[in-house]
Amino acid sequence: MNSGELKKAKRRVRRAVLAAREALGEAERLARTPAIHDRFLELPEVAQATTAMAYWSFGTEVPTPPLLERLHARGVRIALPRIRSAGELEAIAYEPGDAMRETSFGALEPSGGRVLDPLTLDMVVTPGVAFDGSGRRIGYGGGFYDRFLPRVRPAAPRIAIAFDLQLVSEDLPAGAFDLPIGILVTEARVLRVGPGDLGDLNRGSALR
Repeated sequence: MNSGELKKAKRRVRRAVLAAREALGEAERLARTPAIHDRFLELPEVAQATTAMAYWSFGTEVPTPPLLERLHARGVRIALPRIRSAGELEAIAYEPGDAMRETSFGALEPSGGRVLDPLTLDMVVTPGVAFDGSGRRIGYGGGFYDRFLPRVRPAAPRIAIAFDLQLVSEDLPAGAFDLPIGILVTEARVLRVGPGDLGDLNRGSALR
């Protein structure tokens, strides 16, 4: 599959999953969210983390502001992503109540704050539109996290939170630079695929 075909294939999946997520309706999304937050906070990787990078949700994503509050209440140092002028992500120290600004695509990012070294992150909550049983993810098409994650320690888990409908049954299209996640948390399950890159994805997955 060449790059043009890969982009088209990802676009088809992205449209379908976003439409399904939108069709849930706000009330249903809010009703499913607490179970996702609780499962996430019960993960041993989260319990052990002292510094966690997450993100401020937007649109029909699983809401993250309440999760940020709960992490902060635990004493976890939180970082949120901010897009630099060069189109790269940087990790910004965040506490609830800090000033935020809107990005061009509607998400919020810190308007101030200290830049953290990615090597200090104990885990990265990684956004995405669609995921498969091997940990492959399709994001929003900007490639920000695929460029950022190589700067994070390999041992720091990549964890995604999503509605269960975002976990698709077929293998997602992926290129050489598309980085997988290690853990997916939904309202129905925790999917673990283990650490590593796309070459490690055949080690198997466990749904529970």
